Amino acid sequence: MPRPRSFDERHVLEQARERFWAGGFAGTRMDDIAAATGLGKGSLYGAFGDKTELFHRVFDDWCARIVEVAGGPLAGGPDAEAWTRLSAYVHLMAENTASDTERRGCLLAKGAAELAQHDPAVAARSSETMTALLGLLRTEISGAQRHGDIDAAADPDHLAALLLTVVRGIEAVGKAGLGPETLRGVADTAMAVLPGPGRNRPEGAGTGEH
Repeated sequence: MPRPRSFDERHVLEQARERFWAGGFAGTRMDDIAAATGLGKGSLYGAFGDKTELFHRVFDDWCARIVEVAGGPLAGGPDAEAWTRLSAYVHLMAENTASDTERRGCLLAKGAAELAQHDPAVAARSSETMTALLGLLRTEISGAQRHGDIDAAADPDHLAALLLTVVRGIEAVGKAGLGPETLRGVADTAMAVLPGPGRNRPEGAGTGEH
């Protein structure tokens, strides 16, 4: 019978994530992760496999967390509140980026940029995550359309893709050095330019009052 593990798996994965996040996949060695976790490389290999397998585990967890975070504001509910939920999500992404003073960016974006071309698992997980986010956004956009906050004739798939591109772009330009006020302004503008008849829109929508 195998002996039970004598370490906290979640803690090890968190430490591995920090190393991959800081140094990228190519720039991180199993020696680095062993030093960060206090485990021997044999224990790491035995528990998680090689470096690629460990990265996949970390990357999967990160992608799941991104969808979980989005599912907070984009939780569905009354159509009358769909615009508010959309605005809350877009502004949350701007605030999260503004608070990333180390400018590390998002592990999803970094991992996909480095590995998706050559690693089918990373490519598939990235695509799956984007599809899940699009679905959450599309649901809220459709609710806002039914309530009259967004033009009912607009394509909700196109608008969902637009907002997803905005929030992912906010992360990229924030990492490149744009300041918090600029990032918040991008979020305000993204909501303001969505096509709508201008009626029934919650007070402050698109103005940064949230």
